[in-house]
Amino acid sequence: MEWLEKEAIATAPVNCQPRMWKRYVDDVLEIVSKGSAEQLTSHINQVDKTGNIKFTYEKEENSQIAFLDTLIVKKQDGSVKLLVYRKKTHTDQYLHFQSHHPLQHKLSVIRTLMDRKDKVITEEADKLVEEQKIKEALKLCGYPEWAFKDVNKKTAKKKDQSQTTTRGMVVLPYKEGLSQRARRVFKKHGIQTSFKPHQTLRNILVHPKDKRDILQTAECVYEIPCLNCEKSYVGETARVFGTRLKEHKTEADKASKKAFTRSQRKASVTGEVNKSAITDHVAEKNHVIGWEDAKIRDKEQNRKRFKTEDTLRKPS
Repeated sequence: MEWLEKEAIATAPVNCQPRMWKRYVDDVLEIVSKGSAEQLTSHINQVDKTGNIKFTYEKEENSQIAFLDTLIVKKQDGSVKLLVYRKKTHTDQYLHFQSHHPLQHKLSVIRTLMDRKDKVITEEADKLVEEQKIKEALKLCGYPEWAFKDVNKKTAKKKDQSQTTTRGMVVLPYKEGLSQRARRVFKKHGIQTSFKPHQTLRNILVHPKDKRDILQTAECVYEIPCLNCEKSYVGETARVFGTRLKEHKTEADKASKKAFTRSQRKASVTGEVNKSAITDHVAEKNHVIGWEDAKIRDKEQNRKRFKTEDTLRKPS
């Protein structure tokens, strides 16, 4: 992005060279000659030969233009003033005062909006208008008058006092009543506390990923128990586990119909040897395998580490 804007400005036609260019991430505030915005935009869009980066533009309306959350207003004398910008879709919905959140989170809503008012708006008369707008919006969200006074008092006190050193900070899950008492205890020992909601609607209702079926897991170490004894078969596969489990079950079903032991198989005419110890176990002991109780013991991310493992062991 930085290379593109340098190239675009350096090669722009003389009649549409921007007199000012201020960019934050992908938002640009620029001053250009009247009527040259479209030509400059067309020129910038030709710089990136891949066509992946495209610019659009908005002109000032009624001597106003928005940049980030700031509304720049041109006054009649040619000077400018700054206001807080809100999109047309803004609803003034903030954290409700009756919600189950720490009090400091609710007071921080007031403090954040008031700080933005003080840092963005340039004229005192506009600050008073913005402050009244903030109070009206927050009162609709249940904020009482004492909350505003408390924020003003703490803000003034913080400005007067130098920053004090603490012995650290702890973050606690928020539980109304209990958390406040814990904070007072920590404060006596010079430890700051911060609260976080331990349960939210998001983590109750939203599950971005469905739990994966173990039969679809690949590159894993698995365990299949015997239902008649304490032994379990432990193996590993780079393929999908469901495929390997099906192979085990098919071979074990065939072996269960025979009465061969390992030594008898070697001595048999066919010379047939089973592929795994779990099949040997079924043939020799005539035990029932818990196919439905099979589970994944571990997951391997590096395929090169896989080696054949064929063991039947007792649980440790």
